[in-house]
Amino acid sequence: MKKITNPFLTGGYVSPEYFCDRENESATLVKNIINGNNVVLISPRRMGKTGPIEHCFHFPEISENYYTFFIDIYSTSSLREFIFLLGRQIFEVLKPKGRTFIDNFFQVISSLRPAFKLDSTTGEPVFDIGLGEIKELNFSLEEIFKYLEQADKPCIIAIDEFQQVANYPEKNVEALLRTHIQHAKNSSFIFAGSQRHLLENIFFSSSRPFYQSVQPLHLEAISFESYKNFVIEKFNAADKIIALEFISIVYETLEGHTWYLQNIMNEIFGLLKPNEEVNMDILKQAFSNKIMNLQPLFQTTLSLLTERQKEILIAISKEGKATAVMSGDFIQRHALHSSSSVQTSIKQLLDKEIITVENKCYFVYDRFFGLWLKIQYGIGYRLENNLNTGSVITK
Repeated sequence: MKKITNPFLTGGYVSPEYFCDRENESATLVKNIINGNNVVLISPRRMGKTGPIEHCFHFPEISENYYTFFIDIYSTSSLREFIFLLGRQIFEVLKPKGRTFIDNFFQVISSLRPAFKLDSTTGEPVFDIGLGEIKELNFSLEEIFKYLEQADKPCIIAIDEFQQVANYPEKNVEALLRTHIQHAKNSSFIFAGSQRHLLENIFFSSSRPFYQSVQPLHLEAISFESYKNFVIEKFNAADKIIALEFISIVYETLEGHTWYLQNIMNEIFGLLKPNEEVNMDILKQAFSNKIMNLQPLFQTTLSLLTERQKEILIAISKEGKATAVMSGDFIQRHALHSSSSVQTSIKQLLDKEIITVENKCYFVYDRFFGLWLKIQYGIGYRLENNLNTGSVITK
C-alpha cells in the first residue's frame, strides 16, 4: 500500500488505521453475518455506509473465513447490469487466487464464458463482456448463485444502493432475487441504501417479497466526540495543531456528515505545515476551496431547473432546515407562488435528489451545494455561527 500523506481519506476505505469509530455498527454487522442473518444498512448518501461494510470485511473472523464481494448498483438500470456487476466482482475477487479458480468459475457460470479474455499486453485474465451478450438473465443469475453455493468458503455479498432494483424494467425482479437469496445456504447478504422510504418499503412492507427477511441497521451521523478524537489524533501525529472550536465549527456546519467532514478536514490538513495552527482564515479557505471547485457542477445543476424549482430551492437553502413549506407563512416569507406550485416543485426536487426530507424537515441534499447557494444568493452565512465551544486542544 502506498504511503498515506493525508489521513483524512476521501476516496474510500483503506485500512482500520484511517477508519473512524462506527464500533457499535461494525460489531452488530459482524455478529449478524456470523449468525447467518442478512442485514439492511440504511443511511443518507455519503454518511459513510460503505466504510463499516469494508471495515467489517477486514475483521479476522470475516477475512479469514469468508469470501467477500461488494457491488454498488446505484448507476444500474436493469437486471442485466446487476448480473454483469455481480459476475465481474466475483471474477475480480477470484482472479488473484489463480487460473484454477477462474476455470472453475466459468465452468459453473457457462453463460458468462465469453467474458473470459486475456489482456493482449499483460497476458492477465480480464472480465470483458458486452451487456448485450448476457441474454438469458434468469439462467445467468441461477448460475451465479449456484457457484456461490459450491464455493469452498461461505460468501458475503454486499449490495450498495439496493433500492435501485425496484426501478428495473424486468418483471418480478425482487421476487426473483428473494427466491435465490432465500435458498442460498452458503452466502450472507448485506443490503445498503440511502433512500430510506424505498428500502423500508422493500424490506418491511408485507406485500413485498423481501418482507421481514433482514435485520435492520440504521447509520446515523458520527458522534462529535468520536470524530473530535480522531481529528486530534491525526493532527497531533503530523505535528499540526487544531483547536477544538474549529473541529466544532466544521462538525456543526456539516452536521456530522462523514464524507463532507473528511473532505474539509483533508483540505485543512493539506493547507497546514508542521507546527502550524488552524485559524479562521485557514478554515474559510478550506471551505472556499472545496465549494468553488464544485461551482461548475452546481451552476449546471441550477441551470437545469425551472424558475419555480429554483425559487423553492433557494428558499429552503436560506432556512437550512425548512418546515411547513406549503404554509401561507413560508410562501409569503419567501415570495413564492401558490401552495400547489410549491408542492409540485418540492416533488420534482425530491425526485431529482436535489433536496431531501427527514422528520418533515426539507434541506438541500448536498451539503456543499447548500453552502454554495447561501454564498451565491447573498444569504449572509457565516461559519462562525456554528461555534459552540471555546475549549482549545493543542498537540
